[in-house]
Amino acid sequence: MPERSVLSRAYHWRLHRILFLYVLGTAGFLLTMLWAEERGLSRHWIGPIFLFSTVMVYAAIGVYSRTSDAEEYFVAGRRIPPFYNGMAAAADWMSAASFISLSGALYLQGFSGTGTQPGGLAYVLGWTGGFCLVGMLIAPYLRAMNLYTVPDFFQARYGGRWPRIIAALAAITCSFTYVVAQIYGVGLIAARLTGVQFEIGIMLGLGGVLLCSFLGGMRAITWTQVAQYVVILLAFMLPVSWLAYKQLGNPWAQLAYSQQLGKIGAMEQQLLSSEAEQSVLEAYRTRAQVLQAKLRDVPNVLAAERQALSEHIRELRTSSGNIGAIMAASRELAAMPKDEAAARELWSRELHEAYERAKPLGGMPLQSQPFAGDPDGSPAEQQAYEESRRNFLALMFCLMVGTAGLPHLLTRYFTVPSVSAARTSVAWSLFFIGLLYLGAPALAVLVKYEVMSNLVGTHFDALPNWIAQWSRVDASLLSVEDINGDGILQFAEIRMGADLIMLATPELGGMPYVLSGLVAAGGLAAALSTADGLLLTISNALVRDLYFQERQRLDTRKRRISPEQRVILSKFALLLVALSAAFVAARRSSDILPMVSASFSLAGSALVPAMVLGIFWRGTTRRGAVAGMLLGLAVTLYYMASHVPGLQGVLPSILRGEALWWGIQPISAGVFGVPVGLATTLLVSWWEQRRARA
Repeated sequence: MPERSVLSRAYHWRLHRILFLYVLGTAGFLLTMLWAEERGLSRHWIGPIFLFSTVMVYAAIGVYSRTSDAEEYFVAGRRIPPFYNGMAAAADWMSAASFISLSGALYLQGFSGTGTQPGGLAYVLGWTGGFCLVGMLIAPYLRAMNLYTVPDFFQARYGGRWPRIIAALAAITCSFTYVVAQIYGVGLIAARLTGVQFEIGIMLGLGGVLLCSFLGGMRAITWTQVAQYVVILLAFMLPVSWLAYKQLGNPWAQLAYSQQLGKIGAMEQQLLSSEAEQSVLEAYRTRAQVLQAKLRDVPNVLAAERQALSEHIRELRTSSGNIGAIMAASRELAAMPKDEAAARELWSRELHEAYERAKPLGGMPLQSQPFAGDPDGSPAEQQAYEESRRNFLALMFCLMVGTAGLPHLLTRYFTVPSVSAARTSVAWSLFFIGLLYLGAPALAVLVKYEVMSNLVGTHFDALPNWIAQWSRVDASLLSVEDINGDGILQFAEIRMGADLIMLATPELGGMPYVLSGLVAAGGLAAALSTADGLLLTISNALVRDLYFQERQRLDTRKRRISPEQRVILSKFALLLVALSAAFVAARRSSDILPMVSASFSLAGSALVPAMVLGIFWRGTTRRGAVAGMLLGLAVTLYYMASHVPGLQGVLPSILRGEALWWGIQPISAGVFGVPVGLATTLLVSWWEQRRARA
């Protein structure tokens, strides 16, 4: 069907009208909630209202867009206009990592980061540069082939089973890692909005994910993501503009926030010379020494502490009879490590945290510092500087290449009607993403100024209620303690997780609680939009690229498999994958950004070299592609797994990662896997061609 007939003027105007009415409705809902809060609507109701209302809107779109047609379910009928596909791709891209954690990384690690943690600017540059690679190298060429999934390319280009099977397994691996991070974000936000436990929040959010994607596939996901992008944009721009206007009298935060950098630099210097801050650092050094002593004799220390606490409980019961004190001591006894291994793991983790918090500014780099360390300082400072630069560049490389290989992102450009529309869609994606990414550094700077100027120096009895509320959600997100005993909150006594900065911005800035609900709804929309696309990618890889392809190969009678059967099985596979991801996310094994970064290294090393060479070099052979994909993925997985503390005891001694390669952190393992995969594909293909000519 010609493009002009599919994307008629009337069709475009109908979509524009629907979008305009949706934006008006969203703005009206916000104004109504602000009015209700002023009239006394309880905060306990605002969060659930935002959660229920937004999820129901997404669910309604999903139900309205339900389909059993294979073309609609897998690629939305290939009739999504570039403007709207750009919005959907931006929402798909603005995952929980981008929305929730990016500003937090810039806040905690600065623009360049520490020696071991690359700064948030690496994410901004890497992800944005990756979209340029998608637009120039991959998306238009894949769209020209009328594919349904990324493994379809490997089947069409190289033939045979193994390129498709390896591509499908790689797509499942990197997408599952990515979707676990989204489900974790969903649980975090749902728990904060409703006050339920984190695990229950995961199940509530999971229901929203399935309602959006289960019935309508890519068709429903696309229009749901357009609606979610509007919520994400409002949720991000309103708080940062409010904070900029409050501090600077200018709502254009992206243009005005540089004024605060100089003020933050002056406050950081004051903190470095503050006696109160120094007493906090000394207290953490003392704690580290105590933990070191405990780790030297774990069995005896654990037994002695358990006995001392039991005797304390007996004394309380026989003397004072204070029920509150007895219950607190009993909870403390129940929370003690159960055995020697658990005690060693807990105290080792606390020792590492104490050492980090004993560093100046609680281990955080100076906001204006280009890289950790000093190139003109001591040998240790020079080494820290070099490692910081290497990790910054390595992570940026992995994010750029990984973006070009993420299956759920590339599939977005299969939904447009033509190759030129795919290129235009990438441009719109960059525009819509840029609206948000330009505000992330501004938000980090404004939040740090707010913390340093208004929160630090507050008496512990006068701390705002939101600190205690977030501490109850997850102690790793926010904790404060008066370790030096002066009753005043010092900067080093605040421990804020990267996943908290964006979500707590409205409360930190003293904004109406409705904006807190809006920010949480935006984070929920970001996590849901990405989770939808990832779950569909995994289910398609399992059903379409693995199960049905292998079934057709083995079935000698060549029975025809109807498109409806493919759609039905994809839906059930999506349900099973969603439940599996929820189970893994409930274990809270990592922060969002590290999990997401790992998926980019996996996608880049397994898929991109063979994909790019397959597009631009006719000499690439099937064996070369298979060897490159396997070796690139193997190197990346090995480097990641060999540096995971929980796996080092399982691996044979010869495979354990005792030291980092050139100081590169495991989340950037793709910096080794991608070159290995590229070189292997080139060498094996060249060798096969030479042997064929001989």
